[in-house]
Amino acid sequence: MKYDVVIIGGGMAGLMSSIYMAEQGFKTAVVSKGDPVCSISTGCIDVAGDFTGIPENHPYGRAGEDKIRLSLDYFKKLMEKEGLPYIGEFLQNRFIYTSIASRRATSMVPLSMAEAHEAKKGSIHIISFKGMKDFFPGYFKGEENNQNISIFDAGSKTTIGIATSFDDLTFREKFFNWIGDQTIDADVIAVPAVLGTKNPQAIIDEIEKISGKKIFEIPTLPPSMPGLRLFRTLKRAASQRGVDLFWGNAISDYTEEKGQIQSLIIDQPGRPTIVESRSFILATGSFVSGGLFAEKTSVRETVFDLNVSIPEGEQRLNDSFFDPGHPLGRAGIAVDEKYKPVNSIMKNLFIGGSILENSQIMKYQCGHGMAIVTGLESAKSCEEYLK
Repeated sequence: MKYDVVIIGGGMAGLMSSIYMAEQGFKTAVVSKGDPVCSISTGCIDVAGDFTGIPENHPYGRAGEDKIRLSLDYFKKLMEKEGLPYIGEFLQNRFIYTSIASRRATSMVPLSMAEAHEAKKGSIHIISFKGMKDFFPGYFKGEENNQNISIFDAGSKTTIGIATSFDDLTFREKFFNWIGDQTIDADVIAVPAVLGTKNPQAIIDEIEKISGKKIFEIPTLPPSMPGLRLFRTLKRAASQRGVDLFWGNAISDYTEEKGQIQSLIIDQPGRPTIVESRSFILATGSFVSGGLFAEKTSVRETVFDLNVSIPEGEQRLNDSFFDPGHPLGRAGIAVDEKYKPVNSIMKNLFIGGSILENSQIMKYQCGHGMAIVTGLESAKSCEEYLK
């Protein structure tokens, strides 16, 4: 199998790269060893907690404000077209509620969470589900003793189980009848994000019609349905644009000749699959996704064994590894202005996503946003190379 471009990694950066390249007419494939971190996320797009504190050597510094805006606009238009619209602006954070009733800042949210931004805790009527795991309506009471909570018996206790039930018309009608019997005096209704496995807007519209109240979803603990909806929508969008998906198998090796990667060798039962391409985009993520692997005194890139930039003398793991400011957050692949890895002879390789050096996604709260921007920018550099 021969392609114009093969993207390694099926997360936000990889899928956005693949969709863009396919839309430009390139024969495209994605190779992923499994479902990515974005599939268990809140589904919100964190662009940055505060842009004023981001240093110039961060990947956003290379892209610049205009390209960041263009990339995020591309994402929003794509999601609108695919039937899962997002709202929000990248320089203006908005708030959502979490499953333990705290408020969290983000940048762009699915339309189903839009009303959370203005909602005040004491004016929310919580609808939950009997025995449901990963959602804690009692936290919404706190000091607000007038807080109302209604509990519906969905016959399932899991997020995915309840969401799947909402895909069924008979179940929805039973729930709508129950809603009509509730006394809801609060300004707005909040419900855990289980209103179907796809776009929940039709269900939300019906609840608003019956109750006369605005409603918003609250993401549960992982796996959260908004993250799954986002991932499945992007994966479907890629497939519909002709992207071939090699899913669920690891890369065991690759071939290279005269500074050009020629092919990837993918582990599969029976005999390996060889995938040839004119160019490659590496978007395997950082430590959590397995793109980087930390050893006692070094960090290794796991596909091509590229040089990894690490803070000198601070590369050891320790008890504070998950602290947002840990030095290993700066570890990653150094690239030039075309998103090609520096100190590498591979002329047809481009890098995108959180595997880039100085990403520090926990510190700067920029995970999905940076993945979108660098995924698209690395794809545009690859497009220029191919042309």
